[in-house]
Amino acid sequence: MDPWRIIAAIVASSVLASITDWLFMGVLFHDRYSLHPEVWRGDRKDARRILLSQLVGVIACAGFVWLCLLFPHLLRFYLKAAFAAWLAASVPMLIQNGLWMKLHPLILASHAVGWLMRFLITALACSFFILPPA
Repeated sequence: MDPWRIIAAIVASSVLASITDWLFMGVLFHDRYSLHPEVWRGDRKDARRILLSQLVGVIACAGFVWLCLLFPHLLRFYLKAAFAAWLAASVPMLIQNGLWMKLHPLILASHAVGWLMRFLITALACSFFILPPA
């Protein structure tokens, strides 16, 4: 497997998923974040946190690309794996966050959709960059 194809899948999925992160985790239901201001950090070092958050997203994409490399190279498998990874990791984490933190349910739902989109985008990137041409 050409390592440049793997890197291309990681970079492409990370860039595209950062756009869906912006939509689902930043813009959508933005007013709901202010309902419980004590939950959120109030200092002005947001740029550093945004950068670190994007780094976590890149790690998630890279991990999912690696998962796709371990199994049969089929688009339908990648899509099923995206849903399974989302259901096994993101959904339980977000539900637990909702149980223990004052987060509006719409915020949790939009974050859940954002994580599903990240995994689906990465699955499609893997199919585009990693699958052999038909």
